[in-house]
Amino acid sequence: MRILLVEDDIRLADTLAEALIDARYVVDIVTDGESGWHQAKTMDYDLMLLDLMLPELDGISLCHRLRSHGFNLPILMLTACDTINDEINGLDVGADDYIVKPVDLQKLFARIRALLRRGSVSSSPILEWGDLYLNPSTCEVGYGDRPIHLTPKEYALLELLLRNGRRVLSRSVMIERVWSLESPPEEHTVKVHIRGLRQKLKAAGANEDLIETVHSMGYRLKYHQDKACNDC
Repeated sequence: MRILLVEDDIRLADTLAEALIDARYVVDIVTDGESGWHQAKTMDYDLMLLDLMLPELDGISLCHRLRSHGFNLPILMLTACDTINDEINGLDVGADDYIVKPVDLQKLFARIRALLRRGSVSSSPILEWGDLYLNPSTCEVGYGDRPIHLTPKEYALLELLLRNGRRVLSRSVMIERVWSLESPPEEHTVKVHIRGLRQKLKAAGANEDLIETVHSMGYRLKYHQDKACNDC
């Protein structure tokens, strides 16, 4: 899951980004409203964390602009202004939720999970492919009754594959969705992480080719006959 954090307090932005990354989110940071507008047009985000008071373009104006141009990503507003009018103004221009600074991280993560579930096309919060499962709410991964311990990047790649099923994902797409814009790796790095992910899945009892390589195109999950899948 990729989050755009629009916050001009650099220290707070870094603190929030670090916590979000630890929670398995990919985070891009911009520090003013116009940059937030440009970034939202450039990249497909799952959620925006939007400060109310911003240079160039304030959070209320940015939220209104996004909604008036048809952007429907969940928007969670962050503000130091704890008044009913500020909350009403934010919700009236299209924000989905509102949290007051100083930010309680547990509350923030709960709000984020709720908004992401609300925007998901799937009714179940748990992603499954045969005996493989991934729970985005708890970051738990397993195959059958065996838990699988993944690195943050392995986790993010597996979540991306599960959310796309049989769709082929190129290495460049994986880099775009899993790595931050500030530190994109070489495409070979994706191959290394996929190899490690395959080894851990195999050790847990999954088929060796559960993650299938499509020659010259990318990767996707492989369908097996014992898998009940309505999408296949």
